[in-house]
Amino acid sequence: MAKKAAAVKPAGERASWKGQLNFGLVSFAVEAFNALNRQKGDVHFHQLHAKCHSRIHYQKVCPVHGEVPNDEIVSGYEVSKGKYVEFDPEELDKLRTDSEKALNIDAFIPPETIDPLYFDGRMYYLLPANSGSHEAFSVVVSAMEKEGQYGVGRIVMSGKDQIVLLRPMDGLLHMAMLNYSAEIRPATEMKVAKAKAGKDQAKQLKIAQSLIQQWTDDKFDFAQYKDDYKQRVEKLIASKVKGRKIEAPKEEAEEPVTLNLMEALQKSLAKSGAPKKKSSTSRKSRSA
Repeated sequence: MAKKAAAVKPAGERASWKGQLNFGLVSFAVEAFNALNRQKGDVHFHQLHAKCHSRIHYQKVCPVHGEVPNDEIVSGYEVSKGKYVEFDPEELDKLRTDSEKALNIDAFIPPETIDPLYFDGRMYYLLPANSGSHEAFSVVVSAMEKEGQYGVGRIVMSGKDQIVLLRPMDGLLHMAMLNYSAEIRPATEMKVAKAKAGKDQAKQLKIAQSLIQQWTDDKFDFAQYKDDYKQRVEKLIASKVKGRKIEAPKEEAEEPVTLNLMEALQKSLAKSGAPKKKSSTSRKSRSA
């Protein structure tokens, strides 16, 4: 018997979505919570009137009747210039069946199947919604971990049919929203002029490969990245609150930029030092 999931919901946070997760004939209730901590995101500024320092407000205005309350606003699709067919949310919601409103897993795929190009940036954690869902949730998560597979499915969220990728993570399910293939601009639309093969191209390629090998980090830690600019903005805010001025950050002198590719590669290679020792996993993957 699989160990039951001990899910702890974020204190004081409302779920972004609630519904059934369907996996074949297995169905259980889950809740989705935003995986992004917006409190640690960008510093948000409000727009103010420079003369009186009052906050600028945005109002929904009808050109005929002026400001309009939300309960008098409907959705409209423009069929021709200035002519619309109108819909209310309930009318559109009736077009979906109850099964379509659930999170349905359609297939399981190897982790490397989905190209990062398809990720749209929205991410959520899925937790069992109640005690009755813990066992089924835990079994599905454990099975996905043991098989090393990710799930692809569909969900209705924010009034739109979405494709999602599910992967097990620390006893939970991580749900990443995906773009439809039709929404992705083909790379073939972007033209890049081919460079003429020079006499040093083979040597340049070899140095570039050596540079990549030296910079290969088998123990890369993403947590090393910090938002330095955000910290400086917060420091500036604190100083302004105290009525102080702040000096611009001192930057280290940069090396002169060179337009010579070979010179840039050679300098980068020399600056990197000796090649790093590769892990057995990395060597096997390269030799495969």
